[in-house]
Amino acid sequence: MFPYGSDIEVNTHLQVNHQVVLEKIGPLLTDERRQKIDKVVAQRNFDTAVVLESIYDRGNVSAVMRSAEGLGFGNFHVIETSEKFKESNRVTQGADKWVETKKWKKTTDCVKSLKAEGYKIFVTHLDARSKPLHEIDFSGKTALVLGNERDGVSPEMIEAADATIIIPMSGFVQSFNISVAGALALYHISQDRLKRLGTNASLTEEEQAILRAHYYMRTQDSSYKVLTELFDRGAIV
Repeated sequence: MFPYGSDIEVNTHLQVNHQVVLEKIGPLLTDERRQKIDKVVAQRNFDTAVVLESIYDRGNVSAVMRSAEGLGFGNFHVIETSEKFKESNRVTQGADKWVETKKWKKTTDCVKSLKAEGYKIFVTHLDARSKPLHEIDFSGKTALVLGNERDGVSPEMIEAADATIIIPMSGFVQSFNISVAGALALYHISQDRLKRLGTNASLTEEEQAILRAHYYMRTQDSSYKVLTELFDRGAIV
């Protein structure tokens, strides 16, 4: 679900309407940068949630996030049920700046939230009821869940799943690395939505304008200072 309202927080004491941000910060960006942001925003998908549960290697989190952002997915969830992580030098290449990430301590809390927002939960897991990825309709609000490197997804997540899914394989190995599985699945989802809907995007025009304003703020380092000074001078209300 799209996570933002029409107002944007500048600091703890100031919120401004997104239209103010577009009007005041937009001119500070180059034409090329504004065009790039417009293109990205127009293709953003928040109807598909990417959920990583108890991933041990932070490098895998970064890799999946990078793939998600590159394919237009902006709705990202990380369930951190353990304090034990393998640190990694692999980075998101800036993807974390453009993906809206929500962190959870409990699987049940994440599941409840997704269900309340109308998401169907599809868990990558091999069992008797598993369906191949290509048999799933991703045109609606769906959550793709990837489990950790050793144990996969938790029993709680499997129980909550609307379906368990697999990526069909032709070799002797039974699974892909988490980062590879994420990239393959997300590419398939983007293509499935393109085939069924004509686009992978999901945002209304107003939501696009709001997200555009957030991206303006993140692109222009001085945006918070500029808006605060304009407010102090009474130039914006």
